[in-house]
Amino acid sequence: MVIRPVAAAELPTLQDIERAAGEPFRSLGMAEIADDEPPTVEELDRYRRAGHAWVAVDDKDSPIAYLIADPLPDAHALHIEQVTVHPRAARRGVGRALIAYAADRAREEGATALTLTTFADVPWNAPYYARIGFRPLADAELTPALRDIRAHEAELDLDRWPRLCMRRDLTGAAVTPRTAP
Repeated sequence: MVIRPVAAAELPTLQDIERAAGEPFRSLGMAEIADDEPPTVEELDRYRRAGHAWVAVDDKDSPIAYLIADPLPDAHALHIEQVTVHPRAARRGVGRALIAYAADRAREEGATALTLTTFADVPWNAPYYARIGFRPLADAELTPALRDIRAHEAELDLDRWPRLCMRRDLTGAAVTPRTAP
């Protein structure tokens, strides 16, 4: 699997991936999430220009998944804003590979952890992240930046469903999947 920085011309494809990946939420009674618009091209481009937007690509170099992130200096972490895998590429380790790639980039930037917020009861959200080494954070462990993220999510009415912050400490050697030359 090749993971590389996203190209500007691919940003609309990331929106398509987001829309397709939202569809399974319907079966959980979360149609509002399925119908939610993906980040705008301008929002995605901000991550790209900052060097925090990566894609996993198929054998034709077409994106099948993406991850965008923001540094959180007060948490010494890289915060995964979104990791999304197209349903046709699901259950193949693509999301895990993107997260491993982000972990390596985070280490290079001096971060000691990855953080994210997620739905607590969606099988491919919190339970998945727990299986790959993330742990839930108690309210007392939230940094001001994580509190701000959660407050913004509450403003967006995402708290209709249980949500939580999670953290994975970064230890050990890098495990980056193959990247494009």
